[in-house]
Amino acid sequence: MGAHLHILGICGTFMGGLAAIAKSAGYRVTGCDADVYPPMSEQLGALGIELVEGYGAEQLALRPDLWVVGNVVSRGNPLMEAILERGERYASGPQWLSEQVLAGKHVVAVAGTHGKTTVAAILAWILERAGRSPGFLIGGVPTDFAASARLTPSEIFVIEADEYDTAFFDKRSKFVHYRPRTAILNNLEYDHADIFGDLASIERQFHHFVRIVPRSGLIVANGRDEALKRVLTLGCWTPVERFGIAGGWEAGEPDAEGAFEVAWLGKALGRVRWGLLGAHSRQNALAALAAARHGGVAPAAAIESLATFCGVRRRMEVRGCVRGVTVYDDFAHHPSAIRASLEGLRERVGRSRILAVLEPRSNTMKRGVMKDELPGSLAQADRIYVYGAGLAWDARELFAPLGARARCLEDIGALVAALAQEAKPGDHVLVMSNGGFGGIHGRLLARLSRGAAA
Repeated sequence: MGAHLHILGICGTFMGGLAAIAKSAGYRVTGCDADVYPPMSEQLGALGIELVEGYGAEQLALRPDLWVVGNVVSRGNPLMEAILERGERYASGPQWLSEQVLAGKHVVAVAGTHGKTTVAAILAWILERAGRSPGFLIGGVPTDFAASARLTPSEIFVIEADEYDTAFFDKRSKFVHYRPRTAILNNLEYDHADIFGDLASIERQFHHFVRIVPRSGLIVANGRDEALKRVLTLGCWTPVERFGIAGGWEAGEPDAEGAFEVAWLGKALGRVRWGLLGAHSRQNALAALAAARHGGVAPAAAIESLATFCGVRRRMEVRGCVRGVTVYDDFAHHPSAIRASLEGLRERVGRSRILAVLEPRSNTMKRGVMKDELPGSLAQADRIYVYGAGLAWDARELFAPLGARARCLEDIGALVAALAQEAKPGDHVLVMSNGGFGGIHGRLLARLSRGAAA
């Protein structure tokens, strides 16, 4: 058995993936979290990783070789205070990953406010189909793989590169630890209001990321994004390939089935046929194709592999269809992502009714940052339902100008009942949240199966 790691905050998506990778690498892994519950608790348990509920100082008795500290941990945490008092060895998750796993590998890092998980999953699948067997750590569960993280002998590793801060003792963004050879800059907007005071401070972190890409590497950048243009203007030492603009990587208009042509430097490369929705999905595909090419996969082979890409859980995932009502689960929680998800669904369903259900759950949304953009971001929805509990702003007041088209409720049970009464055969219910939303998807499907009057 290798060295013992004890991971604080192990049930987060990133730290849980890191735990799986460490276990695969031969480490003895244990961990703790304030909320040890399925599905992550079951995934980790299946790997033989012992979990402890809470952050009690008695965990010092485990005597690990290293404490790996997640960014959920802050000063005042009893276990962290005990670790500091004892002078124990500790590191952040990104630091440990960089030093013990990523060193010496061709790291493909996917950064951006939106689309990181999907692009990373597309890339991993392209590389898998090309026989490269990549390692990866993705912030969601790709349908095409059994887990969100894995370690392989391959020289290539795909990682979702988050701009959120690393740990209470390291306020740099996580992604500066990853030292990519191929870096994707998918887009950049203001988010994470609990960490960043303004967009400029996020742009600064993105430029720190740009600074560590070698000259022999590649930056794949969204050519339409003004914030990314500013980031690259601050200094760039690496070749850049841009997507979404004429003369760069381009996607043609989709046909009725969603298929579209791909071109690079004005030359047609092939036609993508897949099941994903919307213009944002086509841009995600371009980013992944460009990065895959730099990783050694010919565009024709990469384009062909997209036909078998099944997507990512919680990204426009159909949770069920009952009595002609289709219920989707989507991770969108930022106005731009909400707009993109709705436009993508509208592209597929035509004039059928869309019932949008939104939980403004992120710290940014709860604080009311960008709240004024929410009504406009929901323009494609025929009916809007907003869960208004726990907000620092008045949802009813914000959505009042939309009249009967929008309803705001503070009780999930009442929300389910209202939706079940409203929904008709042929409707599409799009539920958007970056959390569990009280299991609303299953509750709504069950209620629909019983009949709206139940």
